[in-house]
Amino acid sequence: MKKAFGRRIPVVVVLAALAVGALAYSSTAQSATAAQQPAVGLDDTLHNTLQGYLDAHRAQDRMSAVALRVTYPDRRPAMSVNVSTGRPVPADALWQIGSNTKAFTSVLLLQLEAEGRLSVHDKLGKWLHGYPAWRDVTITQLLSMTSGIPDYAQQDAFGEAILADPATVFTPQRLVSFVGGQLGPKTYNYSNTNYVLAQLIIERVTHDSYDSQLHRRVLGPLKMHDTCLPPACPGDTARRMPAGYSGVSALPTLLGKPVPALALSWAQGAGGLVGSLPDLSTWAKALYGGRLLPPAQQRELQSLVSVTTSEPIRTVTQQDPVGFGLGVAQRIDTGTGRPVWAYRGETLGFQVLHTYVPESGILITLAVNSTADQDTLTGLADTVHRTLDTARPYGNH
Repeated sequence: MKKAFGRRIPVVVVLAALAVGALAYSSTAQSATAAQQPAVGLDDTLHNTLQGYLDAHRAQDRMSAVALRVTYPDRRPAMSVNVSTGRPVPADALWQIGSNTKAFTSVLLLQLEAEGRLSVHDKLGKWLHGYPAWRDVTITQLLSMTSGIPDYAQQDAFGEAILADPATVFTPQRLVSFVGGQLGPKTYNYSNTNYVLAQLIIERVTHDSYDSQLHRRVLGPLKMHDTCLPPACPGDTARRMPAGYSGVSALPTLLGKPVPALALSWAQGAGGLVGSLPDLSTWAKALYGGRLLPPAQQRELQSLVSVTTSEPIRTVTQQDPVGFGLGVAQRIDTGTGRPVWAYRGETLGFQVLHTYVPESGILITLAVNSTADQDTLTGLADTVHRTLDTARPYGNH
């Protein structure tokens, strides 16, 4: 255990790695499946695609369930496709959505800015007085991952605590303390500490809990009744979740074991939400459709920095294929070559990814009940997008 953390393996209890187009799960197998079934309907094609993915990854990744939801920009009903090795997974099953949570945290801060209660250009020292080494870091730098503050999830002491007991209860302050005031260069570096600090700023400004603000500002207005932040979840939440498993070889004490369904205090405002794919679809459509923020804050949300150069970019390109905004990310879809908004959230036992295609307005959400050494869910999302693009169920674009 000590050796694994000493090597700083990037998958070590990462809350949610930004999907950077890793295609360990290539298009080859999925294209073959589609080619063998030219006459079947779209539902059957997507079912075959998901089944092929599950068959390919179930043993190594300890995966037993894959869920897909496709939402169209018009009034056509959403399409849900689910495959599993055992009991069927219902379309409204609940999942740990991981760092999809980050955009919720960003939206709360941007709403507070729109109300004149803070500015995202404020320095951390204005709101949080216990972190002198970081007093000149701005809220924008926190949210864009350019603060220079390291990730607590990559610290040995945190790893030891979570491996010893995955159900350990952490406070936000304890999570931040694992970093110990370290500060690196203000270049792009994915750090969950940024979003725990952002959560603390929200609570300081509003004199209210993060969970309460989430319900008042987002979950209530959007009627997202299946989304919650543990421990403040309904009593039947765990029962509605498939068991999640770790397939990460660097976590040998967790390998192949079910993770606690609601033990997410280690994630907080960086990745602690539980929700359904219908709720996540509702959220993403409102997020990218500009329903949650005034235009000025929407532009801030979607202002990108290159994850390669740390420089501002207007949009991603083939040469610079991944950009990070304020809790949102844009990448090049490897199948179509077009920019899409996408985020993959990862916890100890779940991965949930959403992809929004601006050109068509189509939204793809995917969930699996395992983590793995490599990101293959992004490749699956691109395969689904290619299938939908070929079928063009939403008309010309």
